[in-house]
Amino acid sequence: MFEKILIANRGEIALRILRACKELGIATVAVHSTADADAMHVRLADESVCIGPPASKDSYLNVPSLLAACEITGADAVHPGYGFLSENARFAEILADHNLKFIGPKAEHIRLMGDKIEAKKTAKRLGIPVVPGSDGGVGPEDDAIAIAREIGFPVLVKAAAGGGGRGMKVAQTEADLLMALSTAATEAKAAFGDASVYLEKYLQKPRHIEIQVLGDGRGGALHLGERDCSLQRRHQKVWEEGPSPILSPEARARIGGICAKAMQDMQYLGVGTIEFLYEDGEFYFIEMNTRIQVEHPVTEMITDIDLVLEQIRIAAGGDLPCTQDEVNIIGHSIECRINAENPETFRPSPGTITQYHAPGGLGVRIDSAVYQGYKIPPYYDSLVGKLIVHGKNRPECLMRLRRALDEIVVDGVETTLPLFRALARESDIIEGDYHIHWLEQYLAGKAPKT
Repeated sequence: MFEKILIANRGEIALRILRACKELGIATVAVHSTADADAMHVRLADESVCIGPPASKDSYLNVPSLLAACEITGADAVHPGYGFLSENARFAEILADHNLKFIGPKAEHIRLMGDKIEAKKTAKRLGIPVVPGSDGGVGPEDDAIAIAREIGFPVLVKAAAGGGGRGMKVAQTEADLLMALSTAATEAKAAFGDASVYLEKYLQKPRHIEIQVLGDGRGGALHLGERDCSLQRRHQKVWEEGPSPILSPEARARIGGICAKAMQDMQYLGVGTIEFLYEDGEFYFIEMNTRIQVEHPVTEMITDIDLVLEQIRIAAGGDLPCTQDEVNIIGHSIECRINAENPETFRPSPGTITQYHAPGGLGVRIDSAVYQGYKIPPYYDSLVGKLIVHGKNRPECLMRLRRALDEIVVDGVETTLPLFRALARESDIIEGDYHIHWLEQYLAGKAPKT
């Protein structure tokens, strides 16, 4: 087992990793920018190192500073969390060159799945169903139009190196496609340094279903069920739950088995999430995230498996925590991502939290690094925390969620709590009748409000 882990992240995920380390008896090193000097993970870690000014490029993305922090403290492993350098294959290679363990997948798999075109080709080769579309990047407009005609409009133009909705445009017609290609390529170049784009069939009202996988890097792998992440705004997940309200046990076993087999064939190491669109009983691969997900607590609540702890154990050479037959889906869980944003305009609302009260009780969990008097800086994402609830079934889970949402207090900044209080009482949500476009339609007044 590792002796000391440097946590190359901030906020709630840094605190989440720190807790897992403590339960494994591993010493921790917190790194922070000058803006995060008073952060909770900095206060609780065994050691802390300031790695630069507020801007991410000068601190949390500053590889030389992170290496220096490892050398100063004697850390023998680095956990990247999510975001920042968590899916940077070169970072994993640099750590290996310095005899430091990267707690995550093999660099080759990070690189492979980070390229959406190559990821799709790999998924197809491994027997994972994919969305109809171009086999690779699209070049001249006439090639794109021919492909679009073949798969049928509407089509989706996507950045090959993209994520989070950037470099993604919908084209309803051939005229739309020419503009979408240009705009998506420009956005992709600005966001990822790669202007490559590809085409996919645009599904009308799909669900976003993702499968959690875990591999030992030696050919052993299993799946831990699914999460339904269909409630999204601008391709950003807002509300996640598991199991999906619409997936049967047979469908879960079928797609889970396909994903586990694919990870076995890849000899995948650590945690990963394979994401699909699901419509009319069919799954279509869209991407794989080679890191811990923001919404990982949903899976932890319904399987009673600590994903971050297992991530660390497996990176140290440990075995999988159980066999596939021993994985049990227990009850239902929902997570709400509470952001410091105006609940109507979603404008960020940095500032000082003047009052903070976390809800409690059976089946209620808060993953957050804020406290009363904490200043939410304007330099990073606006996540205040994640409210996760668990119940014996979905109706109980929803009742518990409404109770917890009514109890939580976050004053001093605007938050998205009013939105979640409304969503938890919406008839479509209660019935599980929603899709990936539902929330934006609801916010635009085009979906029913009860």
